[in-house]
Amino acid sequence: MVRNTILGFLLMVFPSTTFAQRTYAEKLGFPKDVKVLILHVDDAGMSWDANEGAMNALTKGVATSVSVMMPCPWVPGFVHFLKTHPNTDAGLHLTLTAEWKEYRWGPLTGKVNAPGLTDSEGALWPSVADVVQHATADEVEAEIRAQLDRARTMGFEPTHLDSHMGTLFATPDFMQRYIKVGIENKIPVMMPGGHITMISKQLNAPAALIDQLQQVGQLLWNSGLPVLDDLHNVSYDWQYPQGNDVSDATLQKFATSNYIETIAALKPGLTMVIMHCTSPSSMFGHISDSGRKRKGDMLAMMDPALKKYLEKEGIILTTWREVMKRRQEVKE
Repeated sequence: MVRNTILGFLLMVFPSTTFAQRTYAEKLGFPKDVKVLILHVDDAGMSWDANEGAMNALTKGVATSVSVMMPCPWVPGFVHFLKTHPNTDAGLHLTLTAEWKEYRWGPLTGKVNAPGLTDSEGALWPSVADVVQHATADEVEAEIRAQLDRARTMGFEPTHLDSHMGTLFATPDFMQRYIKVGIENKIPVMMPGGHITMISKQLNAPAALIDQLQQVGQLLWNSGLPVLDDLHNVSYDWQYPQGNDVSDATLQKFATSNYIETIAALKPGLTMVIMHCTSPSSMFGHISDSGRKRKGDMLAMMDPALKKYLEKEGIILTTWREVMKRRQEVKE
């Protein structure tokens, strides 16, 4: 997600300092040396299947948070769910790409206003690299604001902002606009700014980049927003059992064991665990070939064995809404 391309920008803007050892979880009033997790479902609104998976994970499982892709066709269906479940912790999965071949969506700002965001089909570009090549930071910011405006028009005030496919971390200018909109609107933004242990290993991030991300975290904290200590963003890369006869029980056991193993490897602090819970219908295969791993995410969240593990280990589950409330109460 976080790319080394932001390093130069961060080195110019933020002076290097030594990162305080106290975690952001501790600063927010959580107990010392405890793992605090936001179990977060991406991609709500993308399709009927994504909505069903997210709702199952939230209402029948241990997932605590979700974010919505506002340019996508099934957004109304999920927002209707939010209106009947008003305590749901729901943010915006800010969307600047439309990555599937046959199932696509365009920018809310429209092609005329954002030509750099649209490809030859009038849809958002299929890859992050395409967005970086063609779009301006002004177009990106306008689209972020349009997605926030649509949510508010629908009566949905987001608890946080995050980035589909990590596009908003792809250039210094994009990330600046992402942070700017969050600070201006007093909406938390997904940003690893604490010890950053798991995500830095996953990305093989240099020490200088880690140091500077911590400075961005301090900026957000000083602006009154909560900050993550780390990100867990590994489930999409797991190699699931293959074959046409793989049962749901096998998928669930595989996914749950991997979540337990990787959560066990986390350091204490506030970590957002990213997943893509989906209940694939017969049509989902025409959208994406990722149905098996997405279903695995959903089944793991619904697995009593995962809930039992979290309780046994004393792991605290939280939401973006709660950490923002805690941040407002902290006088530092």
